[in-house]
Amino acid sequence: MLLVLFFGCTSLGLAAGLENAAVVVDWSAAWIQTPGAWATLALLVGLELVLGIDNILVITLAVARIDPALRDKARNIGLLLALVLRLAALCGASLLITMRDPVVSLAGFSLSVKDLILLAGGLFLTWKAVKEIHHCVEHPSNEDGTGIGEAVSTTFASAIIQIVLLDAVFSIDSVITAVGLTSHMQVIILAVLVSFAGVLAFAKPIGDFVVRHAALKILALSFLVCIGMTLILEGLHKHVDKEFLYLPMGFALLVEMLQMRANKNATRRK
Repeated sequence: MLLVLFFGCTSLGLAAGLENAAVVVDWSAAWIQTPGAWATLALLVGLELVLGIDNILVITLAVARIDPALRDKARNIGLLLALVLRLAALCGASLLITMRDPVVSLAGFSLSVKDLILLAGGLFLTWKAVKEIHHCVEHPSNEDGTGIGEAVSTTFASAIIQIVLLDAVFSIDSVITAVGLTSHMQVIILAVLVSFAGVLAFAKPIGDFVVRHAALKILALSFLVCIGMTLILEGLHKHVDKEFLYLPMGFALLVEMLQMRANKNATRRK
């Protein structure tokens, strides 16, 4: 886990330096015969998979409090709509790059459309995660993730909308970075599709596992608070190196998994 996070953070750091590259869209299949393009594809897949950790946590948060029978359906529909939205953003990559141009000045900050989206997404994600932490602490959950003595409070449509909108927030930097790394749109789209398959495959088992363990759920929600604050800082032009976020998250997760293993072994000996 830590090695994967380290690789992803290194990729993010490399990609960040290329975001300002000129956008020259190339839809040809000439990249197939270019070794460098295959290396870029591998880098993009690794980058998208690491960023997919955020998506899995967001999906877990979005579907945790709807009817358990509808969670898989909401998760899959939300992810498919998010994929369509991300592919559409890639097709308009040149337009997306212009979203970095300032459109408003607020409290001394010149904010672009991208900045405003990051601020809004970060504020919503932080509020949602803090609210859910309060719910987990004050209203303990059953193993299926529904509150004891409390009706499910998130609708099916609301869960899907949250998945799509928050994925759109996360995809902005992802798309801009990908376009900065390569002009071959087929490479970028292939990387997005491969990473989508990975998120689709792991979202349910990871989400269900997190929901069943209260400590892990609170830890995951705490990660989302950190991610939300990072989005807010990025929207205010305060860059946060991803290794300072993902590596501590991975270490905290490792410690919690070891604690769970120790508790399980102690229970067996009784």
